[in-house]
Amino acid sequence: MTLWLLIGLPLVAGAALLLSRRGGDRIAPAAGVGTAVVTLVLAVATAIARPATSVPLLANLPIGLAVDGLSAVMVITVAAILVAVLVFAAGEFGSDESRARFHGLMLVFAGAMLVTVTARDLVVLLMAWEVMGACSYALIGFWWRENHRVESGAIAFLATRSGDLGLYLAAGAALAGGVPGLSLAGLPGAAGGWRDAVAAGLVLAALGKSAQLPFSFWLSRAMDGPSPVSALLHSATMVAAGAYLLIRVQPLLAATGWAADTAAWAGVATALVLGVVAVVQRDLKQVLAASTCSQIGFMVLAAGAGGQAAGTGQLVAHAATKSLLFLGAGAWLAGLGTKDLHQLRGAARRYPLLGAVFSIGALTLAGVPPLSIWVTKDAVLASALAHSPALYVTGLAAALISGAYVGRVLTILWAPADAAPGDRLPALLLVPLPVLAAAAALLGIGGVPGLSRRFAELLGASEPVEPGWAQLAASGVIAVAGVAGAAAWTRARTLPESGALADWLRLERLAHRAFVVPADWLARSLARFDDRVVDGGVRAAAATAAALARVADLRVEVSIEAVVRGVSGGAQALGRLARRPQTGQLHHYYAQAAIALGVLAILVIFL
Repeated sequence: MTLWLLIGLPLVAGAALLLSRRGGDRIAPAAGVGTAVVTLVLAVATAIARPATSVPLLANLPIGLAVDGLSAVMVITVAAILVAVLVFAAGEFGSDESRARFHGLMLVFAGAMLVTVTARDLVVLLMAWEVMGACSYALIGFWWRENHRVESGAIAFLATRSGDLGLYLAAGAALAGGVPGLSLAGLPGAAGGWRDAVAAGLVLAALGKSAQLPFSFWLSRAMDGPSPVSALLHSATMVAAGAYLLIRVQPLLAATGWAADTAAWAGVATALVLGVVAVVQRDLKQVLAASTCSQIGFMVLAAGAGGQAAGTGQLVAHAATKSLLFLGAGAWLAGLGTKDLHQLRGAARRYPLLGAVFSIGALTLAGVPPLSIWVTKDAVLASALAHSPALYVTGLAAALISGAYVGRVLTILWAPADAAPGDRLPALLLVPLPVLAAAAALLGIGGVPGLSRRFAELLGASEPVEPGWAQLAASGVIAVAGVAGAAAWTRARTLPESGALADWLRLERLAHRAFVVPADWLARSLARFDDRVVDGGVRAAAATAAALARVADLRVEVSIEAVVRGVSGGAQALGRLARRPQTGQLHHYYAQAAIALGVLAILVIFL
């Protein structure tokens, strides 16, 4: 029952707010925050009780939900971030008339993520996956009166949907491969080549949902949504869902071999390349978006390298860190009306508390010791080193770049400025930030050598590869060097803010040329084929039938009518001839009879 309440409460409350009329706007902030708090309590209760449930859907196809070690960590993470984000949103939206719609969508979005992390089979997973995609479209394009925001939502939706096709491929392959109940745990046992098809579909779906290369561009578009949307989407829900899925099905990746390598290299490549993209962004939210792709890349790397515990630790630490940073960016947007880094020069001095907590989150993101991501990222790199030294070296390079984009942002935010202190921010915007800062700083404790084994036991994961203290020291030095080097460079000169890197490698343009243009050409070609061949054939058949009908009308019907009229005329003529002998005179009848008998006699004689 607790599990049903956990997933049902946000879904039902969110749906009720979406269906409410204007009266719902007044109660939406309180209802949203209250629902989120109760959901957090239920999440803790389910994490302790570890319930499981199953209900029949079709014959031999039940659907199941359960809380194990991995999902216990995830449900608490999702619920906790939801509380912080909705508290912030209550202060940001003020008296906005769309509060009920916003809080309703956020609750349904989080509820779908809770179903995702507790799903035990592909059927339930697909349902939740679809709801998340629909909610992301509605939330990114939340201010629907602005066309470019709606367009951004559509692009994000279509890009993720392209990857989501892999989940359908995986479900079909699992069904064909005889996986009992399409359970996630049974996927490694799929028969024959179907196992490879399942793995390929899941990797594709995960890379699309988590904005890994080549799908990364959609996350740039997602920045057109409200700041609380970015905070929830980037930290604990949709973008994290792909990484979570790969961590969940890590035994399947390992069983195929190639799928693990593919995920690992896709993750580390994204961590490196999108880190470089983050360095040159001018918009603060774009920096954070590119850094999300990069940091999620470490989680995908962990899944491919067999580091379930390391990837989960990175996911949790990143969730707290990135929600803090996006909410901090939203607070500056509310106070100063800009996301442009050049206009935010000195913003941390104008808002010292906000600047301090934002700096904690930024340094955590960079992996600076002793903050949490320093530890969790090294746990990932230790797994990568055990898998492939090349992965490890590439991961270290990505860690250096993480320090670089953080150093650049902090240097600008703390630069001396002549501007007076900013206007007072609403208290609700600031209340969640210190709590998130503390969580961001401390949540990596599970990755500390010695404690990581207990964390892995809690998750039910395989024994982790622990980083040595020398590795931790080396990565810490690299992170600090990245921050310091970028700070020095930013003070001396400005980085280029145009070109392919600033435009996210022009991935959206490439995707348009590689997929949209061919799809449009194919659609137009099929439309012409339909018009000229299919529909043309129908029209030709109809015209032929009409012509034959006219021929039949002009020839056949005319001939038949003439025959009928001829027969009728002949009968009438015979009738008139037959009436002539009927004179009524007896001697005429006798004469006729004699003639008839004479004719008969002649016929008898000669025949």
